[in-house]
Amino acid sequence: MDELFPEVPLVKYEGKGSDNPLAFKRYDPDRKIGDRTMREHLRFSMAFWHSMTGAGRDPFGEPTMRRPWDRTSDPMEVARQRMRGMFELTEKLSIPFFCFHDRDIAPEGASLRESNANLDAIVSLVRDLFKTSPTRLLWGTANLFSHPRYMHGAATSPDPRVFAHAAAQVKKALEVTKELGGQNYVFWGGREGYETLLNTDMKLELENLGRFLHMAVDYAKAIGFDGQFLIEPKPMEPTKHQYDADSAACFAFLQESGLTGSFKLNIETNHATLAGHTMQHELRYARDHGILGSVDANQGDELLGWDTDQFPTNLYNTTLVMYEVLSNGGLGRGGLNFDAKPRRGSWTSTDLAVSHIAGMDAFARGLETAWALISDRALSKRVEARYAGWNAGLGAAIRSGTEGFAGLEKIAMAQAPIDPEPGRQEELEALLNRYI
Repeated sequence: MDELFPEVPLVKYEGKGSDNPLAFKRYDPDRKIGDRTMREHLRFSMAFWHSMTGAGRDPFGEPTMRRPWDRTSDPMEVARQRMRGMFELTEKLSIPFFCFHDRDIAPEGASLRESNANLDAIVSLVRDLFKTSPTRLLWGTANLFSHPRYMHGAATSPDPRVFAHAAAQVKKALEVTKELGGQNYVFWGGREGYETLLNTDMKLELENLGRFLHMAVDYAKAIGFDGQFLIEPKPMEPTKHQYDADSAACFAFLQESGLTGSFKLNIETNHATLAGHTMQHELRYARDHGILGSVDANQGDELLGWDTDQFPTNLYNTTLVMYEVLSNGGLGRGGLNFDAKPRRGSWTSTDLAVSHIAGMDAFARGLETAWALISDRALSKRVEARYAGWNAGLGAAIRSGTEGFAGLEKIAMAQAPIDPEPGRQEELEALLNRYI
């Protein structure tokens, strides 16, 4: 079969001295870092919605991207070409996984039955492509936010008919994800929130969201889907407030709904930015609570207040992401999914490949740096020293519960003036600079 992207070669590792934009400078898939290869540590994934269906449209401009299927008018033939193109690019870029929404890979029909038939046809093509390709499915999900029926939410809609349609759509997406061997299934509540509390029963909506996710867990068990369920936090956009605002809000919701044993989080860098957090904060919170599952690898523009979904090139971010991932023991079934798109002016297919190369190299460098920081205990030994007082004497007594306010008052009355140890933030930031 003819190539759809003949201008993109098989991308190889050429080392940091290479000036070839279509070569890896840092990402050497088979190079071992510790007891795993870079490929095993990083588990890269291509996001179908940005790489294959992203057109370069923005609120003020028409599409700019030029793709091989642009001259095709049949929606199903477009879908087939996009899927073949995705497999071609993932193989040329040595990306082992891909992710999709149901409506990314197959067009919505005039009815749910027709939409399901369209999806089945593309799933059949994927199964054929699996026979000759190493590319596999990291996770699937359902698009419960684009169609006008979801303007007021899906699981949190005030209309039970919309809830039912969303349930049917997720049922089918779960079946497809299982059929294709997906290792995870993601819930991103794109419209699960509100624009104003003046017309919102927040308690009922959150209860219904919990009911919806319990139904998904029950159905997964019924069909034998043993993949990992993930929730993706995001604070706003498209709604003013979304119920999955950040890692802490998601964990509180999971606790309240009795779902903590069934879900982990898929955390995105740009969403952390919009929540007013660093990505390191979001990952650390999830890691500390045992719910770090997967990562959407991108970055946002901190001067812009929306989800710009840029490819990750900031070495500080990739280093700190990998520091948390390595400290977590890896991502298990999760991965680093490039939920990212080239800028609107980077409209060629070569730009799409180069964007992925840039992100992969940035994460490879972040992996190297994070591994060195952990191996040298460059940060951890300083943290341990800072909190050493809590492991003996007064600190140990407080932690064990043997001291209360009355006893602590006596201690405080007798102790000398306190000169806290310096935090040495600047020294640690300089240390991080040195490692990078």
